Order: sequence, then structure tokens, then C-alpha cells
Amino acid sequence: MQSKKTPYLALVEMASRAKSQAAGLPGRQEVKPYWSGIGFSLLGHKFVAPMEDVAELLEVPQHTFIPGVQSWVRGVANVRGRLLPLFDLAAFFGGHLQGARQQRRVLVIERGKTYAGLIVDELHGMQHLALEYADHAPGDLMESFAPMVNGQFKLQQGRWLVFDIPALLNDSQFMDVAVH
Repeated sequence: MQSKKTPYLALVEMASRAKSQAAGLPGRQEVKPYWSGIGFSLLGHKFVAPMEDVAELLEVPQHTFIPGVQSWVRGVANVRGRLLPLFDLAAFFGGHLQGARQQRRVLVIERGKTYAGLIVDELHGMQHLALEYADHAPGDLMESFAPMVNGQFKLQQGRWLVFDIPALLNDSQFMDVAVH
């Protein structure tokens, strides 16, 4: 006469078979901390701006010229019922926008009472950069760039300069758009 298994013993046997056939857990992987920003090109350099400093990304909208302003102020555009002042960031730094016109983009900044659009040469989208590649600001920048760069990421395929938007907005020359 064969002994009958109890439900408990049957479950113990199934659990034992399942454990013997189960794959092991994956090995531990080191999680590297990353910093995320919006990548863009300007005057032959690659920059990243902190995500929290950029409210929106746009194609360069049609805009109206404003008389009596600095040459780097492109004009004002109506963006969904709001007037967006447009600034040619390359001209502000003493250069000219490069590349094809259809590649140019606007970084919309909305910080406190400031609502502004910064026209850049090209947009490179969201960049996730490992903090292990972070470095202090380089010393080989154009003098006008230096106060607006808050570090860099050195990678094999080049470097990304961290653009300090609050420093730009606090710059008295940038905020003084009227021609004197």
C-alpha cells in the first residue's frame, strides 16, 4: 500500500523543485549618479543647461523687430498669447549664429519675472551625463563665456560646458537691452 502525500508535503516538494530550477538573482551593479540637462550648440561649443532652468524648447518663431535695442535682441514673438523677447545668444557673446537656420532653436527661460527666449545654433536634446566626468570650469574659454560656465563634463567624444542661466540673467549687460 502506497502512502498518500499530505497537501503540506506536496507543497514542500513543489517548492523544492521550483528552487532547484530557478535562475539566480542578477549580480549587483553599481549605480552611477547622473546629471541631466538640455544640450545645445553655440559658437562651436557644446553646452548643457540644467533641466530646471529651461521651461520650454521651440523652433525660432516669427517675431517683430523692436527699435532702439541692442543688436543681439532679435525682437518679440507671440507664443500662445504671451510676448516672448528673443535674444540671439551668439551675438550677445560677440559672435554670429552658425549652421542652418532651420536647425536653430529657442530655449525658453521663465524665472521669477523674467520670460525670455535664447536663440542657439542647434539643440541636442536631453543629455544624461555621469557625474564621474564632471570637472571645474575650463580655463580655455572666450572671456565673455567664462562667467556663464559653471563646470564641464569631459567625455571621450568631447566636452559639455554647463551653462549657468541664472548667471546670464543676473548679468547687468544682458538685462540692459536699450541702446544708449
